Amino acid sequence: MILKTYARLWADDLSATLPLLERLTGQHPDLQFAFDEIEIAAIGDFLVIAGPAEERARYAHATATVIVSDLDQTRLALDEAGAEITTQEATSTTGRFLYARHRGGVEAEYVEWKPDVRRQVLGA
Repeated sequence: MILKTYARLWADDLSATLPLLERLTGQHPDLQFAFDEIEIAAIGDFLVIAGPAEERARYAHATATVIVSDLDQTRLALDEAGAEITTQEATSTTGRFLYARHRGGVEAEYVEWKPDVRRQVLGA
């Protein structure tokens, strides 16, 4: 069900942040796009969320971004485990997502990528 997990990194300026991450990971961003008032880049196992602090704060409640093969099945598993959906399902440039707080307090964003994004980042 889980295809990839990204650690979230918070930055003021995406263009100033990416060169070091490119050097450290030996990769270029797999994805880079704007969402609301922030910029997002996925590079290696990092998801860089950049922009003004007050805008980044809107997303800081989640500790990770988890890419799943099927968001509906993930939601079912979360519901069965007693998780609380804190942000209802919505769509973005890359696919469908929701935020959930697990029993015990961990909160994560769960994303089901569109097929073309999945192929671009993960291959076949």
